[in-house]
Amino acid sequence: MKSAVETLNPTRVRLSIEVPFEELKDSLDAAYKKINQQVTVKGFRKGKIPARVIDQRFGRGAVLEEAVNDALPKFYTEAVNEAEIDVLGQPEVDITELKDGETLNFTAEVDVRPAIEIPDFSGIEVEVDAVEVTEEDIDKSVEQLRERFASTSPVERAAEDGDVVTIDLEAKVDGEILEDGVASGVSYTIGSGELLEGIDDAVKGLEAGGEATFTSELKGGSAAGKAAEVTVKVTQVAARELPELDDDFAQLASEFDTLEELKADSRKRLENMKQYDQATQAQERVLEKLLELVEVPVPEKLLEDEINTRKHNLEHHQLGQMGLDLEKYLEIQGKTAEEFDAETKEAAVKGIKTQFVLDELVKQEKLNVNQEELTEHLMRRAASSNMSPDQFAQAVVEGGQVPLLVGEVARGKALAVVVEKATVKDTNGEVIDLDDEEEADEATTETPEAQAEATTEAETEKTEG
Repeated sequence: MKSAVETLNPTRVRLSIEVPFEELKDSLDAAYKKINQQVTVKGFRKGKIPARVIDQRFGRGAVLEEAVNDALPKFYTEAVNEAEIDVLGQPEVDITELKDGETLNFTAEVDVRPAIEIPDFSGIEVEVDAVEVTEEDIDKSVEQLRERFASTSPVERAAEDGDVVTIDLEAKVDGEILEDGVASGVSYTIGSGELLEGIDDAVKGLEAGGEATFTSELKGGSAAGKAAEVTVKVTQVAARELPELDDDFAQLASEFDTLEELKADSRKRLENMKQYDQATQAQERVLEKLLELVEVPVPEKLLEDEINTRKHNLEHHQLGQMGLDLEKYLEIQGKTAEEFDAETKEAAVKGIKTQFVLDELVKQEKLNVNQEELTEHLMRRAASSNMSPDQFAQAVVEGGQVPLLVGEVARGKALAVVVEKATVKDTNGEVIDLDDEEEADEATTETPEAQAEATTEAETEKTEG
């Protein structure tokens, strides 16, 4: 077999492959054997039909077609390996010449991973938010904890903001009660915004036994997006009572003896959370700076596939679970279809560039992934997927996704290398040492590499190829 490579553009090549006919022998034998098992000829046992009889009865062309279809993938793979090119996606194959007994010539056009030159990135500088915890932040955190320990008691008065009401609901569309539009004994905190728009105004002022009707657009269910006439009946009004903010509350809600100790712990936790957010922000901004430094051609077919994948996942998974279609989603977001398409394309381009650049850095820095790193990553992905590690691992193995997970870990390590060499300052002008923050962070056990993995996953998880 002979092959030659022609570069059509930075992301696409054409392979021209010549195969001497004798190299098709194994595929021809396999073709005759396959046809033997599929046809019957009077006077011959099944599977024992001579090749010349098959040629006479069914035509040599059918045999050649079967043999070529069998041989093409093998010779294409050999040519790719021989040329040492990193192909993306499936090739477009064209048989240019097929002479029985002489030769098979074909071409294969395919997208390839572009050659990327990574410049010196040690001069990257980014600014991130300063870690500042205010008394207001602490008070809000303690108040949220206080809300969790609130108690309720029935009252004989009209419902007010903050009350917990028990209600029965009935929704009608075009005068017909919806099968999934009836609910009884629903507990709702007035002002929480957790149910239908307009329900707060409807129930405020009602006592137990009172009812009201209002119009609201349904968020989910069989009539999602439609305007419904909703009847709400209040069966109970209960006032929420918050515990006093004192040492007794601290002992009730935590392992601390005093309110001051509880507040000090809240401050520490908030600082750790803000440090984690700061580190994530640093990684995202360093990645953006890195992508600005590198010229990355994007294969058109890969970009098209990536855009379609992102749209499919949004429409059929995320929006489907919320009972929305794309048109309604865009209306809620206040975006036009053109703006949505432009944003999707921009995100797809960034995802592809991120993968290409970080993969090149993995090779340049000779980064490897060990079993412990892969296991830790698998456990994090399992948790984010609401699956047990064993279930997630089984799904990964069965789906042949192990190399993709290895790639995610490696890219996280590559980004961590860049972040380590970058200068990160906060909005106060202070230089941030992310390694020191990691050592001080008791709110998370994630390493800088693990945080970087999460950052790169957000850009590349749908751009594996």
